[in-house]
Amino acid sequence: EMCIRDRYQRRVRVLFVFTTPANMGRMHTPGKGISGSALPYKRTPPSWLKISSKEVVEHVTKLARKGMTPSQIGVILRDSHGIAQVKNVTGNKILRILKASGLAPSLPEDLYFLIKKGVSVRKHLDKHRNDKDSKYRLRLIESRIHRLSRYYKKAKKLPPTWKYDSATASALVA
Repeated sequence: EMCIRDRYQRRVRVLFVFTTPANMGRMHTPGKGISGSALPYKRTPPSWLKISSKEVVEHVTKLARKGMTPSQIGVILRDSHGIAQVKNVTGNKILRILKASGLAPSLPEDLYFLIKKGVSVRKHLDKHRNDKDSKYRLRLIESRIHRLSRYYKKAKKLPPTWKYDSATASALVA
């Protein structure tokens, strides 16, 4: 009886290993997490939402003039105005609305925050020169910056002459 049960548990374990989805891992960490948000199935705005498309565009431009990033604008619209997806209401994404009104950021948001992180780690290393782990993490951050900038140059979201330089990076972020 014990032998059959052990064989069954072993088979379940093997099945579990092979049926998990083959996800691409994270870039500089061992994780292979699959968590993420699920978008609503319907692409139309909900019937209870009484705000018009023009009002949403006005909200987006007003928040952008205050200096908020596109993701911060999306969070505010979701949490305080009940707009789950701006694209479903207006037909355009937040960044496209900002580009049309001339308020789009010069650097893409993810690249901007990677540069900001690199600047803060470099500032830390100026004080603590022997922090070997931070030196290593800075190399990883800068490799991500180079990889992302290569992608944005290919996608023509950055000029082909744009180059990340650690000496002038603090001016990009400030």
